[in-house]
Amino acid sequence: MNKAKSVASFFKNVILSLMLIFLLGTTFHGVFSGENFGGSQYHLEPSGHSVKNVIILMGDGFSAGHVATTRWYKGSNLALDEMFCGAIRTYTAESIVTDSAPAATAFACGYKTSDKFLGILPDTVTIPYVDKPSEEERMKPIASVLEGARFVGKSTGLVATSQIQHASPAGFSAHWPDRGNYNEICEQMVYQNLDVVFGGGKKYLLPESKKGTRTDGEDMLQILKEKGYDFIETRDELIAQKKPKVWGMFADNDMSYEMDRQTFHPEQPSLAEMTEKAIELLSKNKKGFFLFVEGSKIDWASHANDPIGVISDMLAYDDAVRVALDFAAKDKRTLVMGFADHGNGGMTIGSTATDATYSKMEPEELLASLKKAKLTGEGIQLMLGDERTPEKIKEVVEKYYGIANLSEEEIAQIQNSKQELNYELGPMMSKRAHIGWTTFGHTGEDLFLFAYGPNRPVGMIDNTEVAYITAESLGFELPYIDQLLFNEAESFAEKIGATLTIDKTDEKNLTLVLSKGEMLVKLPISKDLLIWNDKTYQLNGLTVLAPKTNRVYITQSAIDLVADIFEE
Repeated sequence: MNKAKSVASFFKNVILSLMLIFLLGTTFHGVFSGENFGGSQYHLEPSGHSVKNVIILMGDGFSAGHVATTRWYKGSNLALDEMFCGAIRTYTAESIVTDSAPAATAFACGYKTSDKFLGILPDTVTIPYVDKPSEEERMKPIASVLEGARFVGKSTGLVATSQIQHASPAGFSAHWPDRGNYNEICEQMVYQNLDVVFGGGKKYLLPESKKGTRTDGEDMLQILKEKGYDFIETRDELIAQKKPKVWGMFADNDMSYEMDRQTFHPEQPSLAEMTEKAIELLSKNKKGFFLFVEGSKIDWASHANDPIGVISDMLAYDDAVRVALDFAAKDKRTLVMGFADHGNGGMTIGSTATDATYSKMEPEELLASLKKAKLTGEGIQLMLGDERTPEKIKEVVEKYYGIANLSEEEIAQIQNSKQELNYELGPMMSKRAHIGWTTFGHTGEDLFLFAYGPNRPVGMIDNTEVAYITAESLGFELPYIDQLLFNEAESFAEKIGATLTIDKTDEKNLTLVLSKGEMLVKLPISKDLLIWNDKTYQLNGLTVLAPKTNRVYITQSAIDLVADIFEE
């Protein structure tokens, strides 16, 4: 390959990138940030220290009622209380109530997007405060702060108690229009070359032949090992882990609620333990790190209106916040941000049962029943198993869920339920604790913002602005990273006189093919690889298909390499 041309190409790209930063750096921030919805209402609090690391801790689906209930239950302040600094707006490109996928895209990439979309621009825009992308950019992949952190040499990590392929961690590490396609999301994650990944979801790494879910025949676990990762599956292995490149999959699917963990899965680590180990390993990089942590199942408990599940994993989330705070207080160069992606359930202290008595409500009215529970609704279901006689139900629910006075109607409801039992038990507990709920779905209220450390935001913030605060703190511009990662392949092919096709010989493993004369280059979709003359090159990002527009996007490193190959 012509080295002189490669050097010239490199400097050309540097110049173009600097021009891009100059032109876009001061204007890009407000385009999708909600600033035209009342104006920006936050500022970055100055500090005597520069930022080296950013830790984002997101509790999925909590709002003010969740926080207050958890504080009363704990009987003292939360770690979150030490960080309170403002609020977050959460609407999407097409709804005033967000789902986790567009919320994660906003936090990670700085754009409002469509329902179920991860790391891509919206298809339709119906909310008047969101700019509509051009037809050429509709559903285009967009760079995340995790990808930006990697570009500036920082280590990167994801931690969650759900399957790691779930919407929130996927929003930082994948680009796809369907949050439910865990196989595609998992493949992109594996080829993102993350340093530390802890959570559930092992089965999405494995092909069906190995009792996994992958229908493409690929073994992502084997690929991780070939890439040099350690792979761990237990709490003991986590505690002993020293190597800074590691995937820890502690469940086939989601991990246990914290309250249920010791009874059913003591081999699983807590969220705080995963967070502490992730920080320990990532901080070995002298250039710093970016870490995203999610307390995932607060949301799942809220969908079920199960206050025990909420308290269980709100406390686990707050323990992880404490770990991050302790590190940041000692380090002095770490920005910690905590928040929820959306509300869920409309949880309140007080219900219609307290309409006439709320002004005399004592803590015991809230806590008496809650404090007796030893398992969440999910744990009760595991404890009961298939044995749902009235006698067994009364015994287990009284002993482990703290309800001693189940009515015959409630017993029959549990006995005949066709859904997960936390959906039955949660409302029963809520009735006794005078906890109100408005819905089993998400809600659209503004949410608390918690932050600590240099460059922390203070005031009212839009969820998209988290991405720009993170990027600014870590020393890069998202538009610059976007230019390096996602260039429309067909335009490039036309420019150099090449032919572009998508090889669908294996429909589960598509490949972009660029050809010119006798030259032929292959770029597997959702991987960071380029294949030419039986040689495989690693790129600095993924080749991404936008399946609804059939456009393919390639990295600048792929463009430079292909251009050099075709000019030889």
